[in-house]
Amino acid sequence: MKYLDLKQVQKRLNTRIVKNNILQYIFLLATIFGLIVLAILIFRVFTQGIGFINLDFLTGRLSTDANRAGIMGAILGTFWLMVVVIPITLIIGIGTALYLELYQKNGRIQSFIQTNISNLAGVPSIVYGILGLTIFVRALDFGNIVLAGGLTLSLLVLPIVIVASQEAIRAVPQHLNEASYGMGATKWQTIRRIILPAALPGMLTGSILALSRAIGETAPLTVIGIPALIIPFPEGIFDKFTALPMQIYYWTLDSSLVDEYANLAAATIIVLLLLLFILNSVAILIRNKFQQRY
Repeated sequence: MKYLDLKQVQKRLNTRIVKNNILQYIFLLATIFGLIVLAILIFRVFTQGIGFINLDFLTGRLSTDANRAGIMGAILGTFWLMVVVIPITLIIGIGTALYLELYQKNGRIQSFIQTNISNLAGVPSIVYGILGLTIFVRALDFGNIVLAGGLTLSLLVLPIVIVASQEAIRAVPQHLNEASYGMGATKWQTIRRIILPAALPGMLTGSILALSRAIGETAPLTVIGIPALIIPFPEGIFDKFTALPMQIYYWTLDSSLVDEYANLAAATIIVLLLLLFILNSVAILIRNKFQQRY
């Protein structure tokens, strides 16, 4: 058996320490660079748009006059969009994860389904827009209404929710399941009373991240033809609508013609960020509550 002398051991140790320090500084610089870019972006958006946020802007209708334009229609459109996306995504996503993890036997079928779900999570969002245009807008003849947009965005984020829910289910300690079965509980009782409550914090985290992505998506809505015009406020899922990301997109394009539209786009970005912050805060509170109980 070959032994290394003390000098060789010390040399290897010093080399590893140097490599560790170099990589540590590289990672630190990468983190600082990302934070600086984010800070510049947020500073630019807030300084450019905060002065345009007022009650008239939040409650007003869209207008060709930049000084009179409001985003209430886009806010309502985003709200109705989430009314469609949230229940469909959570029910189908969590249900699929439970089936794959607890009911589907390991084998080729399970592996095939799992592989395709993982691949779908990386498909560009514009592809889902084309799929939504083909199926919901044209084949089912929904048109560019809230329901078509919500179903399209649900397809987009479903793989993310499924994968996150599966990971949360796998993280539940196995001894909890075995104890439940040992007490005479059925499989569904174990799922409902043990697995779901324990996995809920992880499921909520993944679901909120997915829903936050859905709120900020523009490409699928653009493909299915969602306008940013002067249309009536949407009152349900069967009405035509626009959404906050679409309004930001069109105002950014129009800023090349009218400078004030850039300020309106920045103000709308601030409103969208506040909505995302509120959504994430609620999810964190719910997650922390269940983590304390289980």
